[in-house]
Amino acid sequence: MEEQKYYFKISRENILGDIAQVPYTGETDITVSIDPCCPITSTTVNTLTGTTGYYLPMDYLLSAGPNNQSLLTCLTVPLLFTQTAIDIGYYTPFDGAVLQKDVIINFLWSADTSSPYTVTFFNTSEKELKKFLTLSKYTLDWGDNSPLITLTSSLPITHTYVNSPQDYVIKLKSESPWGMSNVEKPIKLPYTGLTIDNPQGTAYFTPAGCTWTGTPVSYEYIFTGDSNTNILDYNSSNYTTVPFLITGFTQSSVNDLAVYGPKFNLFGGKFKLNIPITGNSGTQGVYLGPDPTNSYTAYTIDNILYWDLSDGTTIYFISSYGIDVDLFTLSAITKNEALLNVIDEPAIESELFIERGKVSGLETMQRLGEIDNLGDITKYGYGFFRVKKF
Repeated sequence: MEEQKYYFKISRENILGDIAQVPYTGETDITVSIDPCCPITSTTVNTLTGTTGYYLPMDYLLSAGPNNQSLLTCLTVPLLFTQTAIDIGYYTPFDGAVLQKDVIINFLWSADTSSPYTVTFFNTSEKELKKFLTLSKYTLDWGDNSPLITLTSSLPITHTYVNSPQDYVIKLKSESPWGMSNVEKPIKLPYTGLTIDNPQGTAYFTPAGCTWTGTPVSYEYIFTGDSNTNILDYNSSNYTTVPFLITGFTQSSVNDLAVYGPKFNLFGGKFKLNIPITGNSGTQGVYLGPDPTNSYTAYTIDNILYWDLSDGTTIYFISSYGIDVDLFTLSAITKNEALLNVIDEPAIESELFIERGKVSGLETMQRLGEIDNLGDITKYGYGFFRVKKF
């Protein structure tokens, strides 16, 4: 992948938090002539007050924090990573192997309608697979003011709530050297088997220590734009009236409908009027002829209506149904990481493959150790050595 570099300019004009509001007071003098014929004037003094923005000096930003530390210590900068089609890799139909989106902190919960106030918690953070997660401490909060639970294993935990209809939020928190993360998932009890609105919950991350500790970042795992897999809900007819008209300017294509034959049987000597035909260019359409006012000539090609106007311009009209269910194929896909930087599926051009191995700078010298005479050097490896004859 192509190397990307990011440059950040940290100065007063780029830090909105560096602008302090300061009060001001000012006066304006207005002199008005009282008598046009005489030098008699009156002066009115207006007092103005308000606030204005003031850039604090950089030395303040660099020393106004706790213990005279910089306010920019542990500055968290969001990065935007852009990808092209080449970077994305090649996507293939889903192979059935499932991997959860967040392997650092995540959990599942389940319930049964036979015990609608009992919930089972499963910590799916891959602590056993990711060695660096052994530095993390996981804490479970059932959301009902019961004691917090420090998780020491991946075994499921069952909890029973009070028998009273209520909403709760289950929280799993992870504390690690690089920050604090937590995932929250709301539950509605008693459990009735209804569809869960956001089964993957909301993820939060708070940087570790320093000035930005109180600035958490959160995002929803699932939102309405990608959680719905019913392709019928994506039809354009759900959002606008169909069909809708699409128009634009183009070049005249009327001569594509010209046909061979006796000219006295053809309109204008080369068109069949109001009869579907295949023109000389293989185009299928209907020549409709000029309108009664002779302001344009109409014809259709592939169900697109064209008007050749008298001023030489051409307008096309086509009815569109937008996105239709016939344009969709409901199939999950997965990215093959082995094909990163490949945008087309590999095609086998030949079933013959020769493995030549890795070639190093000393390989030629090493292979000379396998040769006993001059005859072997000319035959070795189907011409591995280039022998010059004089």
